Amino acid sequence: MTTRDRLAWYSLEGEATDFAVAHGLSTADWYRTDIPRKRMKELMRRSDAPAIRDTIIWLGLILLSGAAIIGLWGSWWVAPFALVYGVLYGSAGDSRWHEAGHGTAFRTRWMDQAVHQLACFFMMRNPVTWRYSHARHHSDTLVVGRDPEIVAMRPARLGRILLNLVGLVDVPQAILTMLRLSVGRLSRDERDYVPEQEHAAAFRVARIWLVVHAVVIALALVTTSWLPLVLVGGPRVYGCFMHVVYGLTQHSGMGENVIDHRLNTRTVILGPINRFLYWNMNFHIEHHMYPMVPYHRLPELHEQMRHDTPEPYPGLIAAYREIIPAVLRQLRDPSYFVRRELPATAAPFHGPVDGLLPPTTATTTTTAATAA
Repeated sequence: MTTRDRLAWYSLEGEATDFAVAHGLSTADWYRTDIPRKRMKELMRRSDAPAIRDTIIWLGLILLSGAAIIGLWGSWWVAPFALVYGVLYGSAGDSRWHEAGHGTAFRTRWMDQAVHQLACFFMMRNPVTWRYSHARHHSDTLVVGRDPEIVAMRPARLGRILLNLVGLVDVPQAILTMLRLSVGRLSRDERDYVPEQEHAAAFRVARIWLVVHAVVIALALVTTSWLPLVLVGGPRVYGCFMHVVYGLTQHSGMGENVIDHRLNTRTVILGPINRFLYWNMNFHIEHHMYPMVPYHRLPELHEQMRHDTPEPYPGLIAAYREIIPAVLRQLRDPSYFVRRELPATAAPFHGPVDGLLPPTTATTTTTAATAA
């Protein structure tokens, strides 16, 4: 499969899209672990306190490390503080826009909106277009031709993934997207999932951001110093590596076109620092199955679902011991994908199988034994 063929296959307009629609993958009834209604209502209850606490810590550390960068500028001692600042800005910002975008992090709506706007700015992700892109990702997770957020295609674009450890693909694309939206142009994919009534809001945000970044660049030029760019915009390059490390654990190498999050999503057990940076998104099966459960309740949801989900990975290293060989094997054999085993206590899986093959040869039904 050439690069052009691969991109065409994952496009939101084409043969794979027609296949997904024709076989009900775009309107699928996804499997959910059965949880008592009363318990589910408890888990979905929102609260401001945990998110206020975590946001004060997050922004407080950004301000402190930023102040240290300014105070130590010109010295090598700036490096560790820049690392902390960069990761908090360019990596932790990813989980913050994500959770606040779901509207579940806080109980108070304006707090969700404020964190969503700020974190989207940090990650250079338009808060309007990405809200709808992510909604599609949840409704059609790893459905080829429908999901706009598939990171590791089959076969994966390894060069792109490696370059994105320092933002060398995503950041230039984000700048081009900002410029395009600022002149009132949506991409073909954006027109597919962003409602027409939201177009003006997307354009307005892009124009405001363009002004802000232009001011930062002007300050850098006037002061003949990299400091303004190190503090604003730059962290999306030098601090985004953990965002990529976390993000690849979610779905890379897993089955596509399968309507069961237990088979296309990973849950990874992390320590407290990583969980803080990632805002509990390591409980990713749980999040995808019940996205309206606030991030701070996901550990409880995980315990509630353990009897019905594959064994979680005991850490990032364990996850990558599976991901790296799987992605490398897909370079030779794009039909390969990781098959998770469901525990004996789990409900069986029934539904469409992995659908990478052309529609003329793809099988459309399977049982738990062949899918898991």
